[in-house]
Amino acid sequence: MIKKLVPEFVKSSYHLTLSFLGAFLNGFPSRNIKVIGITGTNGKSTTISIVIKILEEAGYKVAASTSIVFKIGESLQENKLKMTMPGRFVLQSFLKKAVNEKCDYAIIEVTSEGIKQHRHRFIDFKTALITNLNPEHIEAHGGFENYKKAKGELFKVVKDVHIINMDDQHKDYFLSFPAKKIIGYGIESSNAEIRAEDVITTYQGTKFKVKGVEFESKLLFDFNVYNLLAGIAIGSSEGISLEKCRDAIKKVEQVPGRMEEVISSPFKIFVDYAFTPVALEKVYRFLKPKTGKLICVLGACGGGRDKWKRPVLGGIADKYGDIVIVANEDPYDEDPMGIIDQVSQGSPKAIKILDRREAIKKALSLAKEGDVVIITGKGCEPWICVANGKKIPWDDRKTVREEMHLAN
Repeated sequence: MIKKLVPEFVKSSYHLTLSFLGAFLNGFPSRNIKVIGITGTNGKSTTISIVIKILEEAGYKVAASTSIVFKIGESLQENKLKMTMPGRFVLQSFLKKAVNEKCDYAIIEVTSEGIKQHRHRFIDFKTALITNLNPEHIEAHGGFENYKKAKGELFKVVKDVHIINMDDQHKDYFLSFPAKKIIGYGIESSNAEIRAEDVITTYQGTKFKVKGVEFESKLLFDFNVYNLLAGIAIGSSEGISLEKCRDAIKKVEQVPGRMEEVISSPFKIFVDYAFTPVALEKVYRFLKPKTGKLICVLGACGGGRDKWKRPVLGGIADKYGDIVIVANEDPYDEDPMGIIDQVSQGSPKAIKILDRREAIKKALSLAKEGDVVIITGKGCEPWICVANGKKIPWDDRKTVREEMHLAN
């Protein structure tokens, strides 16, 4: 209640001061390392995993801060903060460790909420990349335009390299920010410097060409082509050849909880992080089997986050799913059954099951050979967040494996 009474300029000044202190106390570490900021609504973590491989293939030592992991060279630490972009002191300390470990690059997953709180300030970014932009965090920012402007703040402070998805409908906004070098990537746009041709996507992986060089990837999904192109664009901006990028991309493994095939037989089970309408529709469209059923398990985040999209998510599941099961996700301080009811407004056929394990168990019991089960919303997140700040240990993938083992 008190936070709501504090004027915005006071809160903004408070966050900016913390950002300065975080940088100052750690000796402004970003001045001694090349920092790449990756923002966008979807695909940030996957893109970073691709960029890591490309830079390492070229012989560089890399640090990365993502929603999944903190990486410094060979050292990996799971991100259990439930924050995609951590607070200023954590972020600046991470950069200091990366410098101390003599990393050449640090890659940071940059969020609109992080930008709103000035977490990107006093970090000397060399490169800014936008994956895509779709409606998200609308209530937190007070409208889509504010959300877009928050993303734009990263491009406003980065003066060296801007990398833009030329097929995204908001590309012109990000192209309006000046930079020493601007590189576009895409599939459809003829203005994309890094452009994919002859694209083939299957359950086995992805193939395409860039300037005659053939690329193959284990990553599934047509929108992962954009993430791969984004990685190639960053490699190109750093003088890494397409052939070197090709060799790196062959080695990129499936990103945990991102279109991850957990079970392949007798039916396929996928876990994905998709929690926005655009991402969810793309997931369903790609996975929809030609003969079997598509069984969808989904929910929606609580804590007052983007209530508008709850029935929209349900409607998308209803459109593509033969069976729809709506379950608990991260209710925080909201009534979890109330969230389930709101999601189910979009799907008259939805089966409502509060317990997420029971929901997954139900989906598996209904699946037959040739069907596809897709569980969305959490990916590889290690917690279910409930009231009073409590976190319940959780993993969709582990639960699937346990229930399949019990069933057999």
